[in-house]
Amino acid sequence: METYFSPDVMAGLQKARMKDAMKKNRLRVHDGKTEYPVIKIWETGFSMPIGRAPNLRGFVDLFDGARHLLQCLVIRSEIDNDVMIYEFKRRTVVLDHAPKDYAEDANGPVAFIEK
Repeated sequence: METYFSPDVMAGLQKARMKDAMKKNRLRVHDGKTEYPVIKIWETGFSMPIGRAPNLRGFVDLFDGARHLLQCLVIRSEIDNDVMIYEFKRRTVVLDHAPKDYAEDANGPVAFIEK
C-alpha cells in the first residue's frame, strides 16, 4: 500500500526537518566577514539552507562550534529541494598543532632523565 501526502503536508514536513537539522547542528562557514549555517559536510562538499545560502565562491573556513575544521576553496554546485549544494575545489584540514619536520623513531626515547 502506498501512502500519499498533500504538497502542503510535504512542505510542512520538509520545513520541520530542516528546522530540526539546523537546531542540532553547530556547523558554520565563514567567508571572511559573515558566518552562515551549514546543514551537512561530506567528502566532496557541504550543504546550506537555500534561504540563507549566499553565492559563495572562493576561500571559506568551516567551523564546528569554535573548532576550526577546514579551509576550503568552494563553488556553488546545484540546488536540491530547499538546500544549496557547494563543492570543494580544494580542502585543507586545519591542525591544532604545528606539523613535525622530521620522522619520529618508533623505538626512540619518550623522555630524557637528567642525572
